[in-house]
Amino acid sequence: MSEASRMVEVGEKQVTAREAVAECTIRMTPDACAALVAGTPKGDPMEAAKVAGLLAAKRTPDLLPFCHPIALTGASVMLEPDAETGTIRIEAVMHALDRTGAEMEALTAAAVAALCLYDAAKAFDRAAEIGGLHLLAKAGGKSGAFRRAD
Repeated sequence: MSEASRMVEVGEKQVTAREAVAECTIRMTPDACAALVAGTPKGDPMEAAKVAGLLAAKRTPDLLPFCHPIALTGASVMLEPDAETGTIRIEAVMHALDRTGAEMEALTAAAVAALCLYDAAKAFDRAAEIGGLHLLAKAGGKSGAFRRAD
């Protein structure tokens, strides 16, 4: 019997404070970006993206089969639009008290927030593009701190 697909055992690990920060960017025409910032007939796509990212963070283990459900103690999704260049930077920050990190929750939150923005942007720019999804930083746990060098 193969154990190729399994969740890693974390029961022996200490519960510690964890933090993870991820980001990605969605690029579109400057006019499309300005339309999203101004709001659409469907409502405020910026606020919808934040909420979608937060909901996604909470559902990460339902989407990714090897992720443990973790005790998120706080989460935020921030958007930085630049209508001049047609970009919106998405940053997701997760805090948890658990035996494993919150990196996947942060990455999932950023990605889903970007998808929500694409859903709104496609009415103005079907060529909008999501990119640059990556972990910026993590803290806590056995492996310690990580900060992406750019």
